[in-house]
Amino acid sequence: MPITAILALEDGRCFEGSAFGATGTTTGEICFNTSMTGYQEVITDPSYRGQIVAMTYPQIGNYGINLEDAESKGPHIRAFVIGELCEVPSNWRSSQPLSIYLAGNQILGIEGIDTRALTKHLRSRGAMRACVTTELNAEAAIATAKASPSMEGMDYVHEVSTPESYIWSEESREWALPNESTGATGSYLPLPPVRHRIVAYDFGLKFNILRRLRQAGFEVEVVNSRTSAAEVLAKNPDGIFLSNGPGDPAALGYIHEEIKALLGKLPIFGICLGNQILAHAFGGNTFKLKFGHRGGNQPVKDLRTGKISITSQNHGFAVDPDSLPPEIEVTHVNLNDGTVEGMRHRELPVFSVQYHPEAAPGPNDANYFFEEFAALIDQAKEI
Repeated sequence: MPITAILALEDGRCFEGSAFGATGTTTGEICFNTSMTGYQEVITDPSYRGQIVAMTYPQIGNYGINLEDAESKGPHIRAFVIGELCEVPSNWRSSQPLSIYLAGNQILGIEGIDTRALTKHLRSRGAMRACVTTELNAEAAIATAKASPSMEGMDYVHEVSTPESYIWSEESREWALPNESTGATGSYLPLPPVRHRIVAYDFGLKFNILRRLRQAGFEVEVVNSRTSAAEVLAKNPDGIFLSNGPGDPAALGYIHEEIKALLGKLPIFGICLGNQILAHAFGGNTFKLKFGHRGGNQPVKDLRTGKISITSQNHGFAVDPDSLPPEIEVTHVNLNDGTVEGMRHRELPVFSVQYHPEAAPGPNDANYFFEEFAALIDQAKEI
């Protein structure tokens, strides 16, 4: 017999469905993701800390869970909202069904709701606090949602950052399917030699970012989000990487100051939250988007070349272009709403993008940024 679950929004809208995964009650900011595949990467993305995620694609779970594809050591979402659960996955790489994985990690799931209606509601009203419960009635669930903390002003970075520094040494090779034209027989491709040593700030770092960096010839030492500029410089790296992460970038003043102290010292590349942190380090500001950008189909225009890329994104805040000083050039914009998707310093070797060039999940249009970072370090070494 299915267990009834309720999704209650702070504005009073409720959806009733069936529970899967764990049972109980949880709260968080609800948002939607438009990716057609990659639900496991979404569930394990630390940038979703504190959020309830709804998938717009109608059936989820059809290829199960494969632990090799996780983007961190475990789930970070508060709850998972879907239209239809596939309980019998069909995939030779699957190790367990989605429902078993969520239950084992104490994550609530709710299926059987109208995710199209939910998404249209959030697009109209904006992202908001919500409650998923198998215990409360609708009235109590709405009250619980209203009493939960807001995403604005919230620092989740300290919850997801690595407690100890480490050198990334996990499997980073790309798998090549059999291909007669290339001669690939179905095996891992070799990695290039290490060209540069960098320090990566972990604000909620995804594993595939580390894989992509290694594939571009970087040796990466990952450090905690509270690591000082002096500690980073003492490691004598060739460059600095600023990762993605959750929460409100404006709440991270202790990080802004350390990154500001690193400007001009070494080449810096930031993505997602790293882009927003750089904006604050430059003296700019960020603001909360109405319902955020989350999915693998976001069109971005490079203002320098006119080239358009389809990108993978996951963020609820954006950089205010009017707050940036004259020495900062906006290089990329989102073609859906015109928001800032990339910037660079006109004089210093510093650049960033708002989206996820590592594409997990998502398209590979933006992989070239890792090579651009390597080229920037090469140029800095020549000076």
